[in-house]
Amino acid sequence: MYDVVVVGGGPSGATAAEDLARSGQRVAMIDRAGRIKPCGGAIPPRLIQDFDIPEDQLCARVTTARMISPTGRKVDIPIENGFVGMVNREDFDEFLRARATKAGADRYTGTYRRIDRKDGRKSVVYRDKDSGEEHALETKLIIGADGARSNVARAEVPGAERIPYVIAYHEIIEAPVATGSYDPARCDVIYDGRISPDFYGWVFPHGKSASVGMGSMEREVDLKQATADLRIASGLEACKTLRREGAPIPLRPLDKWDNDKDVVLAGDAAGVVAPSSGEGIYYAMVGGRVAATAASASLASGRARDLRLARQLFMREHKMVFRVLASMQNAYYRSDDRRERFVSLCHDIDVQRLTFEAYMNKKLVRARPMAHLRIGLKNLAHLTRLVSAEYT
Repeated sequence: MYDVVVVGGGPSGATAAEDLARSGQRVAMIDRAGRIKPCGGAIPPRLIQDFDIPEDQLCARVTTARMISPTGRKVDIPIENGFVGMVNREDFDEFLRARATKAGADRYTGTYRRIDRKDGRKSVVYRDKDSGEEHALETKLIIGADGARSNVARAEVPGAERIPYVIAYHEIIEAPVATGSYDPARCDVIYDGRISPDFYGWVFPHGKSASVGMGSMEREVDLKQATADLRIASGLEACKTLRREGAPIPLRPLDKWDNDKDVVLAGDAAGVVAPSSGEGIYYAMVGGRVAATAASASLASGRARDLRLARQLFMREHKMVFRVLASMQNAYYRSDDRRERFVSLCHDIDVQRLTFEAYMNKKLVRARPMAHLRIGLKNLAHLTRLVSAEYT
């Protein structure tokens, strides 16, 4: 009998499993082997600190972000007093799973099938990777951390099947030597409707490799062709392709994360990917942590309603950031004219400083009211077209 079975061993599931094991719960983690999520791999300093990530997990340190507009305008934003860490998901996710196992979680490799409930008992059924046979793990609670379009969520939480999502695709390539168009210490973010009509493209350094990709909600977009075009535009078409990956990325948190009895969601399954930026690793790990907290509270009290704590704790700290980022995406991603204006706005030193302070610390910066006022006025001027897109 397990106290909790965690379905999914990505950053969210592995974090939940580790936290539960360290708190003394008997926990199992079921993960599919061999799947690597398409991801730029960026993690902020707060994640490194909060989740005790060792230096050897970082494959690169980024100190500049370059924004590229539809007309090719480039705005380089230095990351002052810090850096953005880059990880390879293949190595990073396995590190987190191994750490959870070392903390005491039992690890099973296979594919989630269903939750069986009978005679007041419940079991998570999975298909073993090696034997192909189905096995059941009896448990008191379940954490669904099985990614966007989660099978656990769709079966257990009303409304989970209606969550909107972007389809992301990237190619991992051998990194070239540093050139005028590629810098191993710089992230490039491309806001261009020819690459993505409603999201963005990226070139993120990973040390010896790099992630080149894009995302879109529009189903008719040819993701592979758009990525090929991005590689040409970035001077990376001749680089060897190491692997290709695609997956959905949810666009907003679900309104409900539990089923009022024995299941709570975490990570992409709960929709916790930041709007506008698509950042997910930090929020997934926070989601795993609050899901573990809620599960522990429910086990201690015997009250199913304590599972609601997961969403409450997450939203208490991050709701406003998500709202601001969603507003920015709705305002600026709808056309190339708007994207041009957004990159122009990125010239502003107040925008640069506040953006990366918020990114690094995962909080809205409230200490500079005049800076916020200036940004608000410039933002209004661009959205109402009172200034040209060339205005800086």
